[in-house]
Amino acid sequence: MTPDEIAVVRGELEDFAAEVFEPFARNDQRRWGQVYLRGLLTDGRRKSVEPMAARLGEDGNRQALAHFLTTSPWNSSHIRAKLAWKMEAAIQPTALVFDDTGFLKDGNASACVSRQYTGTAGKVTNCQVGVSLHLTSDHASAAVDRRLFLPQTWDPASPKADPDKVARRTACGIPEDVGHVEKWQLALDMADEVRSWGIQMPLAIADAGYGDAAAFRLGLNARGMRYVVGISTTMSAQPGDTVPTCEPYSGTGRPPAPKYPTPARSVKELVIAAGRKAARPIQWREGSRPGTGRSGRQRMYSRFVALRIRPAGREIRQATDGPELPECRLLAEWPAGESEPVQFWLSDLPADTPLTTLVRLAKLRWRIEHDYREMKQALGLAHFEGRTWGGWHHHVTLVSVAHAFCTLQRLARAPKDAAPA
Repeated sequence: MTPDEIAVVRGELEDFAAEVFEPFARNDQRRWGQVYLRGLLTDGRRKSVEPMAARLGEDGNRQALAHFLTTSPWNSSHIRAKLAWKMEAAIQPTALVFDDTGFLKDGNASACVSRQYTGTAGKVTNCQVGVSLHLTSDHASAAVDRRLFLPQTWDPASPKADPDKVARRTACGIPEDVGHVEKWQLALDMADEVRSWGIQMPLAIADAGYGDAAAFRLGLNARGMRYVVGISTTMSAQPGDTVPTCEPYSGTGRPPAPKYPTPARSVKELVIAAGRKAARPIQWREGSRPGTGRSGRQRMYSRFVALRIRPAGREIRQATDGPELPECRLLAEWPAGESEPVQFWLSDLPADTPLTTLVRLAKLRWRIEHDYREMKQALGLAHFEGRTWGGWHHHVTLVSVAHAFCTLQRLARAPKDAAPA
C-alpha cells in the first residue's frame, strides 16, 4: 500500500474504533482499546501483550495494555452489542450461526482449562473451549457474541468437581454464579442476548454438536426460530409418511395408545433405503479456486438426498401434543464417488423450501470456518496468555472487533458486481 492508502486506512480504523468503543466509560479505556486493536492488526506472528507492545513503538506500554486487558473493569458485552449493531447493517445477515473452537493450553492455571474434546485438535486434549455466535450472510459474517465453556470439573456444585480446579476459581476471576452449562444452552443464552440488543434472526445454523441435542432444537422453536443443523448418522427417526396406529381394543382395561408400527431407524438407514437414485446434483456456491464459475472460480458441487422424517426420542415425545411426531426435513450429502452418504442435516424450514436453498444454508458454516482461520492465524485469537475469566472475554471481544474491521474493509473494496470470496 502507498503512504496515502495507509493514511486512509488508519483514519478509517480510528473512526471505526471510536464508534465501537463508545461504551467505554473512560478516555484511557478508549485509547488503549484502539492501541490493542492496532496491535492485533499489525504484522507479527504473536498477538499477546508483550510482543504487540514491542511492535507498537511509542504506544507500546506493556503494563498499560496488560492492565486494560485483564484488570480494567469494562463490560465486554457492551462492546459486542455496539459491534453487532454496526455489523448487522453492513452484512445484512440471514442467519445466526453457532459454533465453538478450542484454545490449546500447556498448563492448568488458565480459567476453565480441562482435558476435553475440541475439533481444533480433533481429539481430547488440554484446552479451553469457547462458544460463539456469528451474524452470517452469503458474503460475510461477524462473531458478535462469545462464551467461555466451564467444564463440570470447575463447578463446585457438580459431582465431577475437581478440588484443585475449584480452588483456582478465585484466582482466575470466575464469577461465583457461573457454573457448568452445556454448550447448546450457552448458544441459546447468546441468542437471547442478541435478541435483547434488538437483533431478530429467523434462522439458526449449527453443527451436530448442537443439532443432536433435541433440547437445543426445541429451544430454538420456543424462540420462534427455524433451523438447519448438522446431526449424527445415528439419530433415530420415523419416515415422514408413517402414522401411529392403535392395536385392536378388546373392551377391557385402558385403551391402547397409538404407536408407530415399526421401531425408529437411524437417519443413515433411511437415506440408504431411499437409494442413490434419490440423490440430486446441486451447485450451491463458487469457491476460491480457479474454475469455470461466473466469477472465474470453481463451483461447489455434490449430490444430495432430501427426505421428510419424524425425529424420535424421549424429549421430542414429551414436547409433542398427540401421538404423531413432528415432521422435519432430512438432508444428506451423498457424493457420486461414495458408497454411502457422508453428512447429514435436519431442518424445520417449510416443506416447499427449494433443495438448492436448503443445501446453501446447510453449507453456510464454511464462512465461520474461514473466519476462525483468519482470527487464529492473522489476528491472534488463541494468543491470549492471561489466566483470567475476564481477560479471556476481553481478548476474544477485541479480536472480533479487529476481524469486523477487516471484513468491512473487504466489503468496501470488493467489486460491485460480485460478492467477495
